[in-house]
Amino acid sequence: MVTAIVPCRNEKDSIEACVRSILKQEEPEGNSELIVVDGLSDDGTGEILSRLSGEFPTLKVITNPKRTMPSGVNLAIAAARGRYIAIMGAHNRYAPDYLYQAVKVLEETQADNAGGSMVCEGESYVQEAIALAHHSGFSVGGARWHDPQYEGPADTVFGGVYRREVFDRIGPFDEELVRNQDDELNLRLVQQGGRIWHSPRIKSWYTPRKSLKALLQQYVQYGYWRVRVVQKRKAAAALRQYVPGVFVFSLIALPTVALFWSLVWWLWFGEIAAYGLCTVGISFGVAARKGWRYLPILPLVFACYHLGYGIGFLHGVIDFVLLRRGARENYSTLTRRSESPETSGLS
Repeated sequence: MVTAIVPCRNEKDSIEACVRSILKQEEPEGNSELIVVDGLSDDGTGEILSRLSGEFPTLKVITNPKRTMPSGVNLAIAAARGRYIAIMGAHNRYAPDYLYQAVKVLEETQADNAGGSMVCEGESYVQEAIALAHHSGFSVGGARWHDPQYEGPADTVFGGVYRREVFDRIGPFDEELVRNQDDELNLRLVQQGGRIWHSPRIKSWYTPRKSLKALLQQYVQYGYWRVRVVQKRKAAAALRQYVPGVFVFSLIALPTVALFWSLVWWLWFGEIAAYGLCTVGISFGVAARKGWRYLPILPLVFACYHLGYGIGFLHGVIDFVLLRRGARENYSTLTRRSESPETSGLS
């Protein structure tokens, strides 16, 4: 049996379509069940779930008093009956054979966690531009899970379908982490000898943030909490995860040095010019393939990815490494009112 888990809060616009799409899945061997964990929604989501649970006997609804994604998923895992645990999101669409293919890939590869091609799709001009940037190697440094065609081992995957014994072996999701819970769990899994597999046969679609401001805030949080993951797991981040932080630090540090050594101004201007030329050049390439109307906004989208992650990463270093204090309150508040699990940033 497969247990599909959907943590949610205030998802009245999408939860019914999400539930129906999951319950229409091609049945994997041993059938499936769906557990939706509601984080005390106050927009009518609970009423919708109550009606749907009366219609579908395989749907179980659990209340999550802590509201956060990891606490909700952990509650559902404890109640799950499945041999496999699928972490799914209310902002996503899934291929009809998503669960079937995930289980098949797990058995074929003997992996502990399997996920696949999460295609980012937008409904507005800004969302479409974010989706185009999302699938560019320039936005996240070539992370494998962003490539819909990649087949092979990975350090993380979107969502993920896990063998149940993984949680018995390495423990549940870390409830301290507002973001990057999947990063931490998958890193813990790999550190303990586990295997993660990415396959294009496991297909889903994701709706990105609606504005550049929201995208920036999202990636600030990703960078911030990535530092905490690295600190907790005592493992170095991938090189691509350091680059945005180093870049932002240099933008701040070089002008300070230039106050005492004027030649450094040229280095600072050169760095900005090089980044600008690279960003515009990549944007031209994306726009040439996908549509010239996206060219004006794509450089701004890329900047939100890079600067947001870098700013968050530096703040994380200050709070968690240098000051050794807990997370700032504004970094513990999710960046959209209704929040579902997502693979975290530059993973």
